[in-house]
Amino acid sequence: MHVVLAGGGTAGHIEPALALADALRRQDPAVGITALGTERGLETRLVPERGYELGLIPAVPLPRKPTPELITVPGRLRGTIKAAEQILERTRADCVVGFGGYVALPGYLAAKRLGVPIIVHEANARPGLANKIGSRYAAAVAVSTPDSKLRGARYVGIPLRRTIATLDRAAARPEARAAFGLDQNLPTLLVSGGSQGARRLNEVVQAVAPVLQRSGIQILHAVGPKNELPQVDNMPGMPPYIPVPYVDRMDLAYAAADMMLCRAGAMTVAELSAVGLPAAYVPLPIGNGEQRLNAQPVVKAGGGLLVDDAELTPEWVQGQVLPVLADPHRLYEMSRAAAEFGRRDADELLVGMVYEAIAARRAG
Repeated sequence: MHVVLAGGGTAGHIEPALALADALRRQDPAVGITALGTERGLETRLVPERGYELGLIPAVPLPRKPTPELITVPGRLRGTIKAAEQILERTRADCVVGFGGYVALPGYLAAKRLGVPIIVHEANARPGLANKIGSRYAAAVAVSTPDSKLRGARYVGIPLRRTIATLDRAAARPEARAAFGLDQNLPTLLVSGGSQGARRLNEVVQAVAPVLQRSGIQILHAVGPKNELPQVDNMPGMPPYIPVPYVDRMDLAYAAADMMLCRAGAMTVAELSAVGLPAAYVPLPIGNGEQRLNAQPVVKAGGGLLVDDAELTPEWVQGQVLPVLADPHRLYEMSRAAAEFGRRDADELLVGMVYEAIAARRAG
């Protein structure tokens, strides 16, 4: 059996694809796996690092919304569809699983031409163009949110790294807090604006940090590798404020924390929900509003707070986040609500969908 994964470009597309690849290998160590990618995407580093084959095709950026540029896409796609076809033929692909992004649409159209079954996974509440088109030809469609607009979709969540999907926060907490130099017993706020950080979150947290510390709250703050670390003077006896450029072990960061202040990317929302970590979500104020839609279901379930970027101020954190961190019962209830909403088994559910699609093709 050989499965081709189409989800290059950004970590939000690549990480779920690699989580599925790992799950397929756990089910059958002999399964063949090839990931489609382009020379400019993160997959050129991430896919080989995880031990999987990368098949490169030309990049054809897709407009996020219908625009005049859309009519030029079919012509530009011809060469990249042909390149994807050649990879499917060479690997004798049994199934194509797409996660959106630049490489997904050529993968879908090549699979359609060759009669290879297609499975679409959409991570965002608002689907992108590639997955909207791919879902028309798919044997099955999987989505990360119950509010998805894709017709006939099955709600499975997002395939997660095993270190996250299997995390026991309570059991890992002593090791995690020791690793970051945090106090073992104080309420802990984790702050991160994603892999590159977020200036708005950084500025607000730096301003409100002394108030939180005086209230008995310690802070672990990933500011982003390109952002300047704030100068911190942790006074003796005060809860620590620990800024770091980047966190390699997000599983340990989640285990160390009682609550998180963060953006609302689909992967972030899925991971926090799966591990039961409540969060104050600050959707990115640009784009098509998908981050707000990503966070709304778990917030509605009671597992988080939601605030517009323009409304995020030190006063808001003091008035909304601090009372949660200072109330163990409320933290427990929000954590339980997030965990009940979250899905830890999306990778295994997606493996089942792959096997079903391949079996249906062979039977037909």
